[in-house]
Amino acid sequence: MTSTPLIISCPVVGAELTREVYPALPLTADEIADAASDAVRAGASIIHLHVRDEEGRPTQRVDVFETVTQKIRKRCDCILQYSTGGAVGTPLEERCAPVRLKPDMATLSMGTMNFGPDIYENMEKTILTIGNAITENGVMPELEIFDFGMMEATERFLEKGHIPEKFHVDFVLGIPGGMSGEIRNLVSLVDRLKPGQSWSVAGVGRYQLPLSVHAMTMGGHVRVGIEDNIYYRKGEPASSNAQLVERVVRIAKELDRPVATVAQAREMLDLS
Repeated sequence: MTSTPLIISCPVVGAELTREVYPALPLTADEIADAASDAVRAGASIIHLHVRDEEGRPTQRVDVFETVTQKIRKRCDCILQYSTGGAVGTPLEERCAPVRLKPDMATLSMGTMNFGPDIYENMEKTILTIGNAITENGVMPELEIFDFGMMEATERFLEKGHIPEKFHVDFVLGIPGGMSGEIRNLVSLVDRLKPGQSWSVAGVGRYQLPLSVHAMTMGGHVRVGIEDNIYYRKGEPASSNAQLVERVVRIAKELDRPVATVAQAREMLDLS
């Protein structure tokens, strides 16, 4: 067991959910900012950010990201991490665009995969283009790994100098088309990391809670929020992102794992 402070990331809205599926989904700029602020008060230090347009549809519009960012900054101090994934099918130039606002972090997905009935495209050109945009704007990448092949692809990209040497890794497990959230999958992925590499896990659906607990015991960090899982327990929808964060905080305390403040998370991730 490690006493390293636990960094909690919260994906407050995502790009796939609708209010038909989850009625409490935050959609407007103020709703997203309120959800982010509540999650930070509950213990999150990173807000993984997607945004929605005036019709509630996922968008990568720079003006919407800027508005939501300003509203979050007025409400709380946090590490803002923009998604460059957008929704399935978002054009590459739109996926890159918000990075020009220079958030603290931005995601970089490391391979193409089946995403339920769709295809989430991240061929080499896409990875290099988004990676260059992240680097040019002085943003720290979070490499999103959905299966073991992407872990090996990351190693190849690093050897060729195609992605920055300083990054955080997030294992996203449980997407139909990627690796499942079995504990042995997380262990095998973490085993490929270099010593000292920071990492977290995002368990999708029923995998969120068990993967979070195991990551905490392994010295990793966690991502919990309604983008990944809308249920608090089987058959019981989560009331909010903050409720999911609060549960992780309680478990961390039982495991004698202190929860990182925003300042501690910045220092641990070397975000100046």
